[in-house]
Amino acid sequence: MIQKSMFNSSKRAVVSTAVVFFSGIYLTQAQETKPVKDTTSDKQIEEVVLVGSRSGGRSKADSPVPVDVFNLKDIQQSLPQTNINQILNTIAPSFTSTIQTNADGSDHSDPAQLRGLGPDQTLILINGKRRHTSALVNVNGAPGRGTVGTDLNAIPAFALSKIEVLRDGASAQYGSDAIAGVMNLQLKRDTGKLTGQLNYGGYLTNAAKDHTGNYDGQQFQVDLNYGNKIGKRGGFYNLTWSSQFRDPTRRAGTESGNIYNAYNAIEKRASENGVNLSSYFNNINNLKGTAGEQDFVNLIHQYAQGVGYFDSGFQNNIQNANSITALQALLGANYTDQELAYRGQTRKDFNMQVGQSKLNNHQLFANIEVPLNEDWKVYTFGGYSIRDGQSGGFFRRPNQSRTFTGLYLDGYLPEIHTKIQDLSLSAGVKGKWDGWNVDFSNTFGQNSFDYTIENTGNTSLRFNSPSSFRAGGLQFLQNTINLDFSKQFDVFQGLNVAFGAEQRHENFKINPGEEASYTAYDVNGNPQTATSVNPTDFFGAALAGGSQVFAGFREANRTDRNRNAYAAYADVEFNFTNWFLVDAAVRYEDYSDFGSTFNYKLASRIKLSKDLNFRFAGSTGFRAPSIHQIYYNTTSTQFVNGNLREVGTFSNDSAIAKGFGIPKLKQETSKSVSAGFAYKIPSLNLNITADAYFIRIDDRIVLTDQFSRFSNPTTDEQRLVNAEFENANVNAAQFFANSIDTETKGLDVVISHHANLGAFKLNNDFAINFNETKKVGDIHASDLLKNAGLETSYFGERSRVYLEDSVPKIKASFSNNLKWNDFNFYLRNTYYGKVYGADVVDANFDGVILPNEHQLITDKIITDLSIGYDISKNFNLTLGANNLFDIYPTRNIAASSNNDQFVYSRSTAQFGQNGRYVFSKLTVSF
Repeated sequence: MIQKSMFNSSKRAVVSTAVVFFSGIYLTQAQETKPVKDTTSDKQIEEVVLVGSRSGGRSKADSPVPVDVFNLKDIQQSLPQTNINQILNTIAPSFTSTIQTNADGSDHSDPAQLRGLGPDQTLILINGKRRHTSALVNVNGAPGRGTVGTDLNAIPAFALSKIEVLRDGASAQYGSDAIAGVMNLQLKRDTGKLTGQLNYGGYLTNAAKDHTGNYDGQQFQVDLNYGNKIGKRGGFYNLTWSSQFRDPTRRAGTESGNIYNAYNAIEKRASENGVNLSSYFNNINNLKGTAGEQDFVNLIHQYAQGVGYFDSGFQNNIQNANSITALQALLGANYTDQELAYRGQTRKDFNMQVGQSKLNNHQLFANIEVPLNEDWKVYTFGGYSIRDGQSGGFFRRPNQSRTFTGLYLDGYLPEIHTKIQDLSLSAGVKGKWDGWNVDFSNTFGQNSFDYTIENTGNTSLRFNSPSSFRAGGLQFLQNTINLDFSKQFDVFQGLNVAFGAEQRHENFKINPGEEASYTAYDVNGNPQTATSVNPTDFFGAALAGGSQVFAGFREANRTDRNRNAYAAYADVEFNFTNWFLVDAAVRYEDYSDFGSTFNYKLASRIKLSKDLNFRFAGSTGFRAPSIHQIYYNTTSTQFVNGNLREVGTFSNDSAIAKGFGIPKLKQETSKSVSAGFAYKIPSLNLNITADAYFIRIDDRIVLTDQFSRFSNPTTDEQRLVNAEFENANVNAAQFFANSIDTETKGLDVVISHHANLGAFKLNNDFAINFNETKKVGDIHASDLLKNAGLETSYFGERSRVYLEDSVPKIKASFSNNLKWNDFNFYLRNTYYGKVYGADVVDANFDGVILPNEHQLITDKIITDLSIGYDISKNFNLTLGANNLFDIYPTRNIAASSNNDQFVYSRSTAQFGQNGRYVFSKLTVSF
């Protein structure tokens, strides 16, 4: 019933938007006494796009595949968003990216998706050259779990002139990853001027500062761009510097769980008298039955009398308990509210930091081109960025064994600090040789992700624990060599032939952290063994090893692996007539670590009139398993039901993976078809495009759920698996695996309207994306897993939600830009369809939890508004707001809120959970 209501609500929102849009067109035309040629409209529809074609570019309307073009130089001045991910999330309905929270490294590198597919299924180009991916593997619970995407936030948006988004499979043209499509980021080529922006804003919302209201998450950003000519033959250089300083937001509610127990209260009173109870034992069981036991019991008796809120009955029970065992049975009692009052604290003091992370980001990019003569030129472009991030983990409360209260009487909030460095450089020479266009280039890219854990501790080290740990990191390097040829022949109405080759080298490293960041120590400060005596808390629970919140990469995880890929392609575009175009492409690619693949694409455009084009495309595609997915491995300590649990992520060539029958990774393969049209109505200054698509992906790679050892092994295979668990010293294991097949179907519609009304210039743009991804067929589990009933661990219910239901199936935007004299008014409404949370919960509160029951997170409309004023020809001031009406997602039900810390879901991708953002932006140009 709820879903039906929301579906009707979605339809009303879309229909209402369409009515407003077309009403505006009617009113505009009613004011015009005669058709007026709109040069802006003509320029838009004839805009040349480079991505998707090797013929040197063609108009967007004439492309046989759908391409969106976003001119950042034109729109960036009006938008509140300042980085590429968030700009595209707002203006491109087929694109989804939200700021992550409490997801370790993903907090500082927002995963992005196109057409509802994975972050690693969209290829990113800069100036037409393949961009390297991030070093980070997204292993936490969020959309895109298990994937490796491209870090778009390492590229300054101010360095870009436009972004082309090819919404069609293009592996036959560009190689691996281009299943959902291709994004080509074009760097600025401006010369003879200096431009800059100063941007300041923050979140003015009732939910700021853990729902106490006011203002948080302030952001300050400065961008500078300068270009000039080189020589007199069209050479140039263009440089961009960008610095961003972002404060965190806090969107937790009020910690509602137990914080202090009776022992914590007694420990506090002892501390106030200069006695640290933790110094009297390192393993509480070793103290039992010794002469020291009675001394310790006497201390408990003494300082318990200082806890004034213990009633007489409880005090008598404590005083009559003459052993540690008897006291353990009593002192776990909850006294949170009383102890908070005594210490002058509130429950909010124990909140997590839920919201956007803190970031300092600095970027330098260059784009340079120098002609050698009339036919040849050399070029280079690239940049460097460094980003320091800080995010919080789960609060370590005093009543938990993972908190050593001998040092932290009030517990602590551990922090994950990251340093992300990104370096890229592309250089090449291009020109004409005997009628052929030739481009020879080398593109280098490297991304590193290093972790430092602060305000934390290795609990097993007790008093000897440092509070900061170097936890190691990840590094990815890619070098790509391309040689491309193309030539146009005067056959029929034009024939373009292109072919080329590519060699790509990749390297992936895991660098271990310092020993204390991952090691558990015994009571003597030595690494724990099977026979060692290990530290405990007062209640006898083991004290965890490794840095709390993020255990470092171990020496056993150290990785330094390489692979090479070689490719050759051919592409032919044949204009049989002025109205009939056929584009065919083939590509062969061979990888050193898993084999080869052959793909093809066939696309066509039929021009029924000068204003109406139909287009069709069909292709096969592939995505090679990232080198990260093949070799990523780590072991972490987790708490399950109050017990320490070692969880290993193992590579597919490990003995334990072989024991489960999990094969080595191979490429994902795809088949896709699309059909659509582009229609221009000059009398209405209206452009319409619509494209339907279907994508089938086989052997999709996912990160499995956790497998435990067999409790009662009955076969040789099961006993072998258990032996490998022992060898690896872990309790649970997870893997990357080609687990499932999926089908994605959808529809993109884009409508643009432009009008000149005297002193007024109006642009209206409406875009909507419908998409649905479903798992099809059986899970590709081994016989061992099937016989043991473990298919749901291979691809579980949470993984299904991340795949199918965590990204809106409907997303639409309607923007209006009105220019009047020196004023510019910008209004955008974005509709985000419903999604579902990943937790299995009693969503309808009927007392029954079904295995596929999830909370519905309803659809919302977000409104952006900005007003700009040209102070002079050199200065513009813009004021505005994103999420003007301070809209938030549906609140989590209690079962998913982690004691009211996650007020909103952190496992879905709609529009985030930060609320209204207000900003001011000063743009200068000289």
